[in-house]
Amino acid sequence: MNKVFLHLLRAIVGLLFVFSGLIKANDPLGFGYKLQEYFEVFHITFFNDYATAFAIVLCTLEIVFGALLLLGIRSRSVALGLLLTIIFFTFLTFYSAFFKVVASCGCFGDAIPLTPWQSFSKDIILLLMILFIFKNREQISPLICSDRLQRWMIGVVVVTSLGFGLYTYNFLPILDFLPYKIGNNIPALMLVPPGAPQDVYQITYTLKNTGSGETKSLTDKEFLSSGIWKDKSWVITGEPESKLIKKGFDVKIKDLKITDSQGTDYNAEILENPYYNLVIVAYDLNKTDLVGIGDLNAIAMNAAENFNIRTVFLTANSPKDAEAFSEKNKLLMEIFYADAVPLKSMVRANPGVLLLKNGIVINKWHFHSLPDYNELAEIYFNVNE
Repeated sequence: MNKVFLHLLRAIVGLLFVFSGLIKANDPLGFGYKLQEYFEVFHITFFNDYATAFAIVLCTLEIVFGALLLLGIRSRSVALGLLLTIIFFTFLTFYSAFFKVVASCGCFGDAIPLTPWQSFSKDIILLLMILFIFKNREQISPLICSDRLQRWMIGVVVVTSLGFGLYTYNFLPILDFLPYKIGNNIPALMLVPPGAPQDVYQITYTLKNTGSGETKSLTDKEFLSSGIWKDKSWVITGEPESKLIKKGFDVKIKDLKITDSQGTDYNAEILENPYYNLVIVAYDLNKTDLVGIGDLNAIAMNAAENFNIRTVFLTANSPKDAEAFSEKNKLLMEIFYADAVPLKSMVRANPGVLLLKNGIVINKWHFHSLPDYNELAEIYFNVNE
């Protein structure tokens, strides 16, 4: 019975680690951004430039540990690796939840967002499972008995896992779980539908009796229903505390505001353009690939000359830095500005490009996988209406 339970936990933990690793490896840049939030919390921002590398390594370890646990290969080393990994993640999720420093741990990327307490609860359950596996690690038998085949299988798992993360880093996620994915209507995702439920808050007041000095706390409903507000001896002290008790409709895109250098809002003009338009995103000009910028500049020039296609350039840098960058790289496109957070979500590349029409994301590309201009013209621009 004990061995059956061990095999069951192996299957659950192994599959969860493989799934979690694959989901994060599908978007290593996104996981890297999440790691940067933790680096900021722990005041180790000097690691920021290595966040994506750390992300790819951590995802690879998760997949490898999960796969080898399922195969029963190197059970002692794998069990120890799993235990150390889950202790590390449990600490992070507890710290996030208790101190309210990171809104989402990113355990399953953007595919399955979890609150910090949900993530911590998950990790506690996994920790208990892995402790049982660690205690009974000697009872795990490999599915492959040959040492040579085991080494070969380890190599395949490591190379495949690492290769997947490197591929998605260089050519965009295979599955896009972000609101700017292909086929989405950006303006529609920025609106609250008529009749949509609103957030419900509970207000708590602290009151003090001016005569006796007694204090008490009442919610807004209790405050009104009790009639205490009629008694002049009770006064509200301090600031009322507001607490969200029921989440309303969640707008998918709530932080995108495109402006010019003067702060004029260009959201509607750019996002609701009824014709094909190219939106080039380079959230950080100090880290933008200049070869990619050159290729995009050439595409923008040909598209404007031959099809009157509008191309805009979005960045989070200051207008002064953006103008200097534009002049240095001879950019032939209009420059606009937006916060780095939505720009990072629009396309996981620096630079990257979106092809929009009527606010719909027709396609998007990493600078490593840009289509040839003739390909763009044949597939899209020649049928522009």
